[in-house]
Amino acid sequence: MKLHTTTYRGVVGLLLAGGLLLAGCSGDVSQDTKRTADGPAGAGAPGMDSGSTAGSGAAGPADGVEQGEGRQEGEQKQDDRGRSAGQFAPEPDYLSTFALDVDTASYGYALRTLGEGRLPDPGTVRPEEFVNSFRQDYERPQGDGFSVTVDGAAAPGADDDWSLLRVGLATRQADHGGERPPAALTFVIDTSGSMAEAGRLDLVKESLGILTDELRGDDSIALVTFSAEAETQLPMTRVGDSRSRIHDVIEELEPSDSTNVGAGVETGYGEAVDGRRSGATNRVVLLSDALANTGETEADAILERVADARTEHGITLFGVGVGSDYGDALMERLADKGDGHTTYVSDTEQARKVFVDQLPMNVELRARDAKAQVAFDSDAVEQFRLIGYENRAVADEDFRDDRVDGGEVGPGHTVTALYAVRLRPGASGEVARATVRWLDPETRAPRERSGSVGAGAVGSRLWGDAKPRLQVTAVAAYFAEALRGGSTGDGSLPGAPGLGELEERARALADSTEDGSVEELADAIDQASRVRG
Repeated sequence: MKLHTTTYRGVVGLLLAGGLLLAGCSGDVSQDTKRTADGPAGAGAPGMDSGSTAGSGAAGPADGVEQGEGRQEGEQKQDDRGRSAGQFAPEPDYLSTFALDVDTASYGYALRTLGEGRLPDPGTVRPEEFVNSFRQDYERPQGDGFSVTVDGAAAPGADDDWSLLRVGLATRQADHGGERPPAALTFVIDTSGSMAEAGRLDLVKESLGILTDELRGDDSIALVTFSAEAETQLPMTRVGDSRSRIHDVIEELEPSDSTNVGAGVETGYGEAVDGRRSGATNRVVLLSDALANTGETEADAILERVADARTEHGITLFGVGVGSDYGDALMERLADKGDGHTTYVSDTEQARKVFVDQLPMNVELRARDAKAQVAFDSDAVEQFRLIGYENRAVADEDFRDDRVDGGEVGPGHTVTALYAVRLRPGASGEVARATVRWLDPETRAPRERSGSVGAGAVGSRLWGDAKPRLQVTAVAAYFAEALRGGSTGDGSLPGAPGLGELEERARALADSTEDGSVEELADAIDQASRVRG
């Protein structure tokens, strides 16, 4: 879909742009959250200082964390119509609000399908998950919560007034020396007939074996299997001296009948509640191809059965997808509504990355119900479009309603939101302000942090002048948009290059960053180009 050229006028709003890793704002946290038709709001939320400098370029790291006290009095509600994929916010809405998302399953599944010589279904391509699959360069906060970074560059080959604007959120890395809370993990394992295919149950068993060797002695594991029905194979058990027993149970897993995901999730949450440990990270991990065909097959109905376990006990869901045929929509919905996230693995290397290298960020929490909001200044911006996040949209007025679900974020995560922004002629001063709001995982106290960017900081050319990691972000987003555009290869981002040029950019960036994952991206672009002919 091509970008529209309608000019927008009206109030300056807040645009929510969520991510897991944001490099912060300079000075104290600013709570400038809503603007009116008369100009920017003069005062922040109660108990918060206005310390960010408008128009100063990319925000620097923020050291302080401030608490909000709910929505401001007189806060203007925004018209949220017309916010679907590929559309610009309607006049006079200059807000974009969404829950943070650290899922990467969409990108992992695309790599799998391209490697098999076929294009992914456009409906499974979520640009934010492509973008968030790559390491970023954001500064990290000193304490808990987030840092916020906002930067950008002029879109290549487009009119001078189009730019790509990056909003990045970052959490502090996991503590060194393994000083994390103990984990109580309930694994819900799909043993249906479809899991007999190579790369499914065999990979799940290998992944669980790797994890069992990596967990600490004070961690706990429960194992639940499901096919036509669900069965507990191992109640919650301290790893300690039980590693051999756990390995034996894993090795005995065999595929059988149909796929009753609902029964598996319900039984798994029951085991998680029964084995719940105070002071530990209690999580359900679903390993499946998510091809539900028996019992309840709708995510909302499945999770309704375990609502008490999720809300009263705070047990979150981590989905790990496998298989060449994969129920992407069901797994994503389960994770989103289960206050968790998803990933996808297709080989041992990816499994080791998820269950060993990324273990702390997959079982710990830095923030609950995290949402992002970014305000674009209507004096500087004519149009904007958030790339992706359609399934994570939140009503603008619900940004500070902590009853509304956000995203759960662990240590060492980064989240990036990319916008196409059309500046007004002669634009100056602040272009956008991003604010992230989250609940402390232990106290549930609300906290916020903001960062802003000025017009002068988004004018450098993307290719060559911009930071390498911003260029990688752009390549990933352009690639996702091309895959969603069907056989034409046309993206809806300004200045979208053809797949051939995009591959060249990716290979150059792989050399300059010495990052194997960027080389893998270049290979995927080449595979897509070959499939399309």
